[in-house]
Amino acid sequence: MSQIAAEATIELRHPTLADGAAIFQLIKDCPPLDVNSAYAYLLLCHHFADTCVVAESNGRIVGFISGYVPPQQPDTFFVWQVAAHRDARGQGLGQRMLRFLLDQPAVSGVCYIDTTVSPSNEPSRAMFARLAKTLETHLEESELFSATMFGPGAEHEEEKLLRIGPFNLG
Repeated sequence: MSQIAAEATIELRHPTLADGAAIFQLIKDCPPLDVNSAYAYLLLCHHFADTCVVAESNGRIVGFISGYVPPQQPDTFFVWQVAAHRDARGQGLGQRMLRFLLDQPAVSGVCYIDTTVSPSNEPSRAMFARLAKTLETHLEESELFSATMFGPGAEHEEEKLLRIGPFNLG
């Protein structure tokens, strides 16, 4: 499929269970994202649909963000994964999906966004830096998961914690 022609052709909505398999395939098509089990994506669609978003174009899932509000941090929205199919990149889809989620009642008390990003994932780092600028707030980076924490043979880069905020969505 060629690049999606216009932003207007992409609809944002919360995922349903019927989207689980397509989300799993999208993540597999978007390296360097970690691919979780299909079951994990079904659980996200079932338990966390209010804090996740899919981007759909002509019946095809071309974007997905998973996230949640950690139980011990009700002022924080944790963004787990951001995926945009190669055909939908370069149109600000990641920003649109993030803004969609920030407008949802499930995150109404949030004034921080946390996420983890590996040092080599420049597109994600740039997207979150743009979001911080749009929200007119700070982006701070700190250590979170070292490469050794993923276990021997995992060949996984460290994951830095990026924290955006504080901001006021009201």
